Amino acid sequence: MQPAAAPSPYVDLDRAAWVRLAESTPLPFTEADVERLRGLGDPIDLPEADAVYRPLTRLLDLHVLATRGLHQAATTFLRERPDPTPFVIGIAGSVAVGKSTVARLLRELMARWPSTPRVELVTTDGFLYPNAELERRGLMDRKGFPESYDRRSLLRFVQEVKAGRVEVTAPVYSHLTYDIVADQRTVVHRPDVLIVEGLNVLQPARVTAQGRASLTVSDFFDFSIYVDARERDVRRWYIDRFLGLRSTAFAQPQSYFHRYAGLNDEEAVAVAGTIWDSINAPNLEQNIRPTRGRATLVLTKGADHAVQRVRLRKL
Repeated sequence: MQPAAAPSPYVDLDRAAWVRLAESTPLPFTEADVERLRGLGDPIDLPEADAVYRPLTRLLDLHVLATRGLHQAATTFLRERPDPTPFVIGIAGSVAVGKSTVARLLRELMARWPSTPRVELVTTDGFLYPNAELERRGLMDRKGFPESYDRRSLLRFVQEVKAGRVEVTAPVYSHLTYDIVADQRTVVHRPDVLIVEGLNVLQPARVTAQGRASLTVSDFFDFSIYVDARERDVRRWYIDRFLGLRSTAFAQPQSYFHRYAGLNDEEAVAVAGTIWDSINAPNLEQNIRPTRGRATLVLTKGADHAVQRVRLRKL
């Protein structure tokens, strides 16, 4: 007789069990949709999007509807005006793990559900300090680490969205120039759902000098997702993406990384590996991966980028 499994606060599903959930999730999606949303180096295809992300959006839709029901009941009890506030989703994970593609897919699919036609996506890249400020603080080599972000501005942005403000703006970041675009802002107009994607969005609150814990952006998330994979796979994906960028973004004269466009394969692999080992790997180990346990749901990818396991925190 097998011993009973120890109780767990999580539901763990392998790929086959999760894929079966797609059978009861009628939501059309096409290869053209996937091609438009796919990121460089992320070989996601229609079967993967259909099998993994379509049922995920149904789960999120159920959470949205349940949250609205609870909000309505609470505001009735409090005799307040029952205007719903946006449902906020956080998406975290390493550089090159594919979280941006996940965020774009969820934005596209969730907007097709009748209950959430207005879905906005904001990345935390816009809340990085400008390069001049990073240089002043000696942080250019730690870009992407928690201290390289204007966390106060990011927190204020999410608070204002969650408070139901009609219009909230966020800074714009250019991956071409590797800097904040000074004269541009992203405008968020009271969406049904706001997706906040970034490396460190699940960071816990910091403790102040007086020993008190401050608020943090994840305090305002209604649902959070961590995109996970083995580090050796993510490192390989990062290097492959770097190789591909030589003939695309890096080739443009205004690119911050234009100096890498002429590297041969061997040189590019060496440079990308050094960048990963000196910056991205330490950030992953010290700051990003430790937040995985704070996520509502963890998507674990295999070496081919396909999701192999899904871990969902029980309600």
